[in-house]
Amino acid sequence: MTERSNARMAVRRPARLAALMAGLLVAGAALAHGDVTPQAVDTRELPSLGEGWRDQNPFSGNDKAIKIGSSAYNQNCARCHGLEAISGGIAPDLRKLDNECANQKAEAKKKACAKEIDDYYLTTVRNGRTRNGAVYMPPFEGMLNQEAIWSIKAYLETRREKPL
Repeated sequence: MTERSNARMAVRRPARLAALMAGLLVAGAALAHGDVTPQAVDTRELPSLGEGWRDQNPFSGNDKAIKIGSSAYNQNCARCHGLEAISGGIAPDLRKLDNECANQKAEAKKKACAKEIDDYYLTTVRNGRTRNGAVYMPPFEGMLNQEAIWSIKAYLETRREKPL
């Protein structure tokens, strides 16, 4: 090799090294995010809810559902919504999902508000959320059954910022 080609190689090495390091950082960040494939939830210990979707959470306060929902949440939701439903800013903080219901004084209004939040939750989890063609939350219907989805909601109810 000539002195000139050695000089060119010396200039290229840092650029190649920088490109390699950048690629490794991107790959590492993607791997650190974890497996984004929805994880199966074992709901055999819960009563079957049948084919028709319930319009309110049938597992509210059910200790077995809360335990299953906690595990299901950690496997399927925490990567975006945060551990223990405490968001790091990527997605909404689900502890605050029904805060406005807690502020209702009349019991009938509080129940109506909670039903509306259940509707919103179920629609969002089943169908996902997109805006301008960008997927903000993937749909989980067909990947998680009704029992798993409602058990996650039962768990989230234990994490409320303002108890109902």
